[in-house]
Amino acid sequence: MNQASNFNQGVDTAFYVILGISLFFLVAITTTMIYFAIKYNKKRNPQAGDLKDNHKLEIIWTVIPTLLVLVMFYVGWEGYRPMRNIPDNAYWIKATGRMWSWSFEYPNGKVSPELYVPKGKPIALKLYSPDVIHSLYIPAYRIKEDVTPGVNNKMWFIPQQIGEYDIFCAEYCGDLHSSMISKVKVLEPEEFEKWLNSDKASGKTEMTSGEKILVQNGCLACHSRDGSKIVGPSFKGLYGSTRTVFDAQNNLKEETFDEKYFKRSVYAPNEEVVQGYPKGIMQSYKETISEEDLKAMFEYLKTLK
Repeated sequence: MNQASNFNQGVDTAFYVILGISLFFLVAITTTMIYFAIKYNKKRNPQAGDLKDNHKLEIIWTVIPTLLVLVMFYVGWEGYRPMRNIPDNAYWIKATGRMWSWSFEYPNGKVSPELYVPKGKPIALKLYSPDVIHSLYIPAYRIKEDVTPGVNNKMWFIPQQIGEYDIFCAEYCGDLHSSMISKVKVLEPEEFEKWLNSDKASGKTEMTSGEKILVQNGCLACHSRDGSKIVGPSFKGLYGSTRTVFDAQNNLKEETFDEKYFKRSVYAPNEEVVQGYPKGIMQSYKETISEEDLKAMFEYLKTLK
């Protein structure tokens, strides 16, 4: 049977072994308890009999469970150990998890909200988070790894079947945790190379630096570019528009979207919140986005008329 990744067999074997042992003892112990409860109830045995030590039985119920625990440890270790040995020829991709989206940056600088990979090639992910703890989980591949700020976690796999597979965040990370989903899209190696260079090959205009920064920081997960309402206000037609906002004292006031207002909204997003949108959702990007990047983003937003 074909497996979605190279880790399916090891993880599934450990799961079935542990499940089988657990079910066996659930049935055996429950059956024994019911048997003893019936056979040795007080009505049938009004007088308690003498109890004697049975060293042989004590040794059996100590040695057998110990051996079974060692068996479970062994199959689990055999499934886990290869996950920590990243091949030297692995293709590295930077995976960024932030509230509340995933983005994947390739060696040539291309950024995608979905993980495109070539079939049959070892893929290594360098995991990065600029805000809180996330966890990149691909159920079909049987792999999961925490994405922790300040910790250089990594994970790898070999995709073995063409298709699409879900990516989830398995660590509660805030209000929109359940919306933090993406896809692994496995392509034939030739198709992957075409996709990787698709912008240039198709003659499409490459993303501006400001647009790239928006994508890399997950801004488009909460702010649309087509006018539709998501978590936050749409970027479409934002430049030069006037918005009604709640200030830090919860008073209403009018603000015009210019570069100064944009800087405040990125570095101190909860001091002025647009009316009709929740407060306390967006975190500050002061430590993540430089003023130079901020200007590039603003120039791009000016084009979304």
